[in-house]
Order: sequence, then structure tokens, then C-alpha cells
Amino acid sequence: MSKDAYIHKVLPGSPGGPLLFVFHGTGADENQLLSFGRELVPQATIVSPRGDVSEQGAARFFRRTGEGIYDMDDLARATAKMAGFVKAHVEAEKPSAVFGLGYSNGANILASVVFAEPGLFNATTLMHPLIPFEPEVQGSLAGRHILITAGRRDPICPPNLTSRLEAYLRADGADVTVEWHDGGHEVRPNEIEAARRLFASAPAGEGDKNNG
Repeated sequence: MSKDAYIHKVLPGSPGGPLLFVFHGTGADENQLLSFGRELVPQATIVSPRGDVSEQGAARFFRRTGEGIYDMDDLARATAKMAGFVKAHVEAEKPSAVFGLGYSNGANILASVVFAEPGLFNATTLMHPLIPFEPEVQGSLAGRHILITAGRRDPICPPNLTSRLEAYLRADGADVTVEWHDGGHEVRPNEIEAARRLFASAPAGEGDKNNG
């Protein structure tokens, strides 16, 4: 576990407040969601890592061999590395709650960490995730709050896979909300408001005490 496993930026928040990890989309970097995170959870300390994989110069969190075709070995590598990074920051900060927010490729790595470490985040927002495989959740998601946002005409994330991910998460006990809009892969205002509501209402202090 290392706080410096990734190039990253930190925006300090209120001492003892929540910790919000934000994960950018393909081709962006650690600056993409910093101010967005601050807008959503003003009192939080924001941690934003940069993906450590380059796809023709575009930063990503794990490799793929085509659109929607993931290198599952590299996803496993990235998931373990990111879980360690998150745990290291949580251990150092001792926050009141741990939140996650990811968009597109960032939502995919966040979802994979949630599958591997279901007790790590109190609440997560997955914006336009694409999970083209059946997740194996390593424990129970009972008591965890998860928001999925999606476009009904998203060419990258088909709506049927969004609904399938919702079913997987519900089956494992998560409190799941899905926020749809009629567009594509872009983020729209109703998604932002849904994320704000999720983080404002998520109970604090339910983190997995065994993760330290």
C-alpha cells in the first residue's frame, strides 16, 4: 500500500471530514474531476489519481484490446494497485467516510475496486460504467450506497449492460440507484444532482474496520 502509487493531486478539505476519490475518463488526467468533486462534497478531501496506462497517449487505469474488450489480467493488476492506493490514503486521513466517483474508464476501475473490496467505500457514484463481464464480489455490499448514471443512447455503454450491472449489485445487497438521461456518453445536470444527493445522504462511519 502506497499513497504515491499513482501520480495524483489532493485538495484538502475539513479535518476529519470525508475522503472523496475521483477517477477520470480515458484521455483525461488527475485534473478532470477535482473541481467537480469539490462542488459535490465541499467539505471533503479530494484525491485524484492519474491512470498509469497509456493507450496511444491517452491515460487509462487498465489496458483493453478493443472497445469494451478488457485485458482482464491487467484489470486485476490495476484493481489491486488502486485498492492499495485508496487504503493508504484512508489509513493516513482517518476520514469520517470514504466516497468514490468515477466517469467512464474511471467508473470501471472504481467498480472493479468495489467488487474486490466491498467494504472500502461508504458510497460510490459510477458515471457511465461499462462492465462487460460478470463481477465476482469478494464479500457483501450490504449497507453500501451506489449510484449508477447512464445515457439511454450511450454508444459506449449499452443500456442493457447498465441494467445488468444494477442487478449484480442489488443481488449482492447494495443500495443501488440508477439515474438515466436520454442522451449518450455525456454527463448531464440530473446526473450531477443525483451524485450530490447520494453523497449528502450517505451515512458516515460505516467503513470496513478490517481494511486498516
